Amino acid sequence: MKRPELLAPAGDLERLDAALRFGADAVYLAGQEFGMRSAPANFTNEELRLAVEKAHRKGAKIYVTCNTLPRNDEFERLPAFLAYCQEVGVDAFILTDLGVLELAKRYAPRVEIHISTQAGIVNYAAANAFYALGARRVVLARELSLEEIREIRRRTPEDLEIEAFVHGAMCVSFSGRCLLSNYFTSRDANHGDCAQPCRWDYWLTETTRPTRHFEVNTTEKGTYIFNSNDMCMIDHIPELVEAGISSLKIEGRAKAAYYVASVTHAYRHAIDACFDAPGQPLPAWIHEETMKISHRPYCTGFYFGNEPGQDTVRGGYLREYEVAAVCEGYENGMLHLSQRNRFFAGETLEVLQPGCEPFSVTLDKLYDENMEPISAAPHATMRVLAPCSRPIETGAYLRRKTT
Repeated sequence: MKRPELLAPAGDLERLDAALRFGADAVYLAGQEFGMRSAPANFTNEELRLAVEKAHRKGAKIYVTCNTLPRNDEFERLPAFLAYCQEVGVDAFILTDLGVLELAKRYAPRVEIHISTQAGIVNYAAANAFYALGARRVVLARELSLEEIREIRRRTPEDLEIEAFVHGAMCVSFSGRCLLSNYFTSRDANHGDCAQPCRWDYWLTETTRPTRHFEVNTTEKGTYIFNSNDMCMIDHIPELVEAGISSLKIEGRAKAAYYVASVTHAYRHAIDACFDAPGQPLPAWIHEETMKISHRPYCTGFYFGNEPGQDTVRGGYLREYEVAAVCEGYENGMLHLSQRNRFFAGETLEVLQPGCEPFSVTLDKLYDENMEPISAAPHATMRVLAPCSRPIETGAYLRRKTT
């Protein structure tokens, strides 16, 4: 089996740096238009150039999402953007619309074409059709089982790569084609502006009794009948690779840099462990890492033929840890930290840094930037210094358990 690519998300330069530091082989991101996530800052043209330079220096690739369904007036702006992406060295476009695909072939012929999960590819005929149109990779719909993926792999050209989501949010609608956001808020889901009404709480009413709420497996807060669980396939990487998946994709361009770092770190070590020590169980800390981020209850999606299920009793996230600080340097036995959430002198924090299992440190003393002793770091992004006998890398996260 060939070691798969680990593909991580990035919504801005901070998240890009986290993905690259913590082991991504490739990063997918968007420019200021045409990407399916409008909530994150995304990348200006100059930031896009910088992102490609950063990734290529580390031997990683950059894939730019152009997977919205653009309207007529938007097409006039596409050729210049596509040509610019080729100029700065983007490795691939992730596309859905056939018109965008044709423009990409015309204005950026050296950039690979990957077909987005938005295209809803669930069979080998569709994959082969996109291959004939010039696609180098297809991102399969999330609704497929491993057996169906094996069949697609068996009946498509060997040089057509297969990418699939392995971690993150699931959509209540088929491959993200939901219109609830459009109806409720006029925010177009197919332009990356989904308000996620599937996560809201709902009651059932009857036409002639509009003020009466009927229970649908409800609590006192209503019911979250559309609220899908999150996907987590970290314990099943051998099965994914055996089925023929070339690239393992983490969802989350709108998530924080810490999320990107933690999940990328976990899957990096999981992939390497599966290939370096085949047949051996994953070290426990790798699975535990996926529990130390904000997440909904986990499931394995449709990979094993089971539906992902809905978390009908809550709409929020499970949060057991929070980031206390980010390391900005280590010099002469002193940590230089930037605060993210309040922490205290004498507190034991867990350190997440690339290349190793998380470890704990106790910060017995804290100082402000003027080297005045402080008992706590209460202010957002304040500079904090702390003696520490163990060196910690710049960019490492120090986190604390909250529950």
